[in-house]
Amino acid sequence: MLNVLDTVVVNIDSNCYGFDAIIRVIKDGVFPIIQIAIPIILIVLCTFDLGRAVIGSNDEENKKLLKRIVKRLVYALLIFFFVTVINLVFSMVGSITDNETLVKWSECWNYPMEM
Repeated sequence: MLNVLDTVVVNIDSNCYGFDAIIRVIKDGVFPIIQIAIPIILIVLCTFDLGRAVIGSNDEENKKLLKRIVKRLVYALLIFFFVTVINLVFSMVGSITDNETLVKWSECWNYPMEM
């Protein structure tokens, strides 16, 4: 059986000092899941709450459900744009400073597998 760690090539001379694989997993794996899956789950939960509000006859309970729906929709939007803002900040940090460490970090974030 092939071990995943046996296939990872670590290049300590790269922009990321050997953390290339971790940066790629975050950018290409974790962030898309956070940005897409969590808002979809929240919107599905809103749909269930909206269905309960339509079926239910209690006005007080309907107001609580509608408040919860609005909160979940706001959370979905915030999570979606939070990942976008993080990507934007990490991508731009190297272009607005002369600090060599921050420039290297920005290059690592933008081009993790290049030297």
